[in-house]
Amino acid sequence: MLEDELLKWRFRRNSREALARIYEKYLDSMLTLAAGLLNDANEAQDVVHDVFVSFARSASAFRLKGSLSGYLATSVVNRVRDRQRRRCRQVRCRVGLAPPENAAASPDDEVIFTEQACRLSQVLAELPEEQREVVLLRLTADMKFRDIAKVQQVSINTVQGRYRYGLDRLRSMLNGEVKK
Repeated sequence: MLEDELLKWRFRRNSREALARIYEKYLDSMLTLAAGLLNDANEAQDVVHDVFVSFARSASAFRLKGSLSGYLATSVVNRVRDRQRRRCRQVRCRVGLAPPENAAASPDDEVIFTEQACRLSQVLAELPEEQREVVLLRLTADMKFRDIAKVQQVSINTVQGRYRYGLDRLRSMLNGEVKK
């Protein structure tokens, strides 16, 4: 948290190092969020790239009192919504998730991870959009329910309900209780 405050302060003063650190620190979580919302890793990269380019251009006018992670996550969600509105159709692709680079895994472990990631991606894609968005914002961007409520422009009770129902449905689908 303290690091983020320093990064925001340095970023407002056009520090390239601060921008690089922000990018490095939040890239993976923003990619995970975008990929989960879009179900397309390539499109997710485009969205996150657009968000960071826009963010970089805003340095001199940038004013934020809240969470940097929350700000970036909200930007990603808004950019995804814009793309979905423009397209007027949903993309149904698997997300190409990969194990962490520093993980020393056997080929068997990598196959298992890939299969699990594909299954999770498929199950997430089956959730209603509002539930999927809440679950991903909470778990990948670590946003608080009140912040998600502001992004979705609904009450905090609605967000908590969407989160609970989304997790319940994910558990059911992953345990094979819900048939397609």
